[in-house]
Amino acid sequence: MTRTILSAIAASALLSACSPTVRLEAPKEPITINLNVKIDQEVRVKLDKEVEDLITSNPDIF
Repeated sequence: MTRTILSAIAASALLSACSPTVRLEAPKEPITINLNVKIDQEVRVKLDKEVEDLITSNPDIF
């Protein structure tokens, strides 16, 4: 009987030692978001001028 009790204690000790743990920690450095945004308006202006020239040269397109 003592052997059964000892084996039960040993089994419970082994199972409790293998329990997973999850730790959530805040980062030590602040989170930085670097947005390198370049807005290029020149392309649109050139396209608008080309479309305007195309419409004036071919008024029957539309």
